[in-house]
Amino acid sequence: MTNWKEYKLSDLMQIKYGKDHKHLADGSYPLYGSGGIMRFVEKPLYGDESILIPRKGTLSNLFYLNEPFWSVDTMFWSIINRDLALPKYLYYTLKTFDLASLNVGSAVPSLTTQVLNELLVSVPSLPTQTAIAEILSSLDDKIELNNKINQELENLAQTLFKQWFIDFEFPNQNGEPYKSSGGKMIDSELGEIPKGWEVGVLEDLIDFSNGNAFKSKELLKEDIGDCYHVFKMGHIKKGGGLNADGTKSFYEKSKTSKLKRYVLKVGDLLMCMTDMKGNVALLGHTALMNEDKKYIVNQRVGLLRPSNKLGIDFPYLYILTNSTHFIEDLRSRANSGVQVNLSTSEIKVSAVLLPPKDINIAFDKSVRPFFESIFNSTKENKELTNLRDTLLPKLISGELELNNHNF
Repeated sequence: MTNWKEYKLSDLMQIKYGKDHKHLADGSYPLYGSGGIMRFVEKPLYGDESILIPRKGTLSNLFYLNEPFWSVDTMFWSIINRDLALPKYLYYTLKTFDLASLNVGSAVPSLTTQVLNELLVSVPSLPTQTAIAEILSSLDDKIELNNKINQELENLAQTLFKQWFIDFEFPNQNGEPYKSSGGKMIDSELGEIPKGWEVGVLEDLIDFSNGNAFKSKELLKEDIGDCYHVFKMGHIKKGGGLNADGTKSFYEKSKTSKLKRYVLKVGDLLMCMTDMKGNVALLGHTALMNEDKKYIVNQRVGLLRPSNKLGIDFPYLYILTNSTHFIEDLRSRANSGVQVNLSTSEIKVSAVLLPPKDINIAFDKSVRPFFESIFNSTKENKELTNLRDTLLPKLISGELELNNHNF
């Protein structure tokens, strides 16, 4: 670590307080809270490169920004001393700190400028900082690109779903849009549907089971090398996303002889059946499992396994169960109380369209490549994330030296 120098964080950046945003009109500038972008507002608080650090909440959730932004009053933002530190490099350096251990709050985790300013940070020369930041940024850029492509592919699948199963403009025998080409429609409990289609219930298309009620003493806090990750409600994201990183509970594979039906497969749908601490935003949403036989599902997560009847598989079911109409209908039949719950019986009897088998097979053939690409990119992102997280502390600490700034 020759030519590395140690500074207080206050020497490298000025830490500023975010400000209230309620008086701001909507606009084009991103407003950041500890969870990310909250809204877009009419004017920025700052317009140069900056690092955002939570003042309260999830203290490790840092953001590097290179665009004008506004920061809420529970977030710090910063002005970087560019004579000593490259903003992107300093961001990666701070990512290696356990900021949660600096908590000074009681009920709500909190940081103070006094604590942060006293942090000791070792930095190399600016050219070395640039080289390190470029290596780590290249990995993050690829991850971000994959995420954008995945979202575009999912949007395309949703567009095709709407065209075929809501607007009923699937290709007819002549390859023309069915409804606008004069295709015959009939009345049903779901409104007008194409002739030859039927209305059924979700149970017609899936095998459903609630997750297993594991006892706390059965779960391990670390993977001993032959374990399943326990999939819980917190791994389901609004809109159908899956966030299985950060699993904190594990179950030994050798003990699953009677629990095999709870072991997740690629294409399984996982539904949040209980509002989480009063947050109903996730209730009824499904996540699509993209890894095979790595996870086992916990209670209050509904396991919807496609039965592939009528040629309907996970692409159709995933888009359907995350549609606004489906979720609103499901929530309208939820059990009310201190905690809102979806019952197994109500999930099973959700009304669904049952198109002819040839239509379903053709749709699946059209959109399945999108999901296969998403699965591959998601796998690549995990590998890239692991590589970045392995390199990060070694590069920042100087353990892994760069010769002539080439890697």
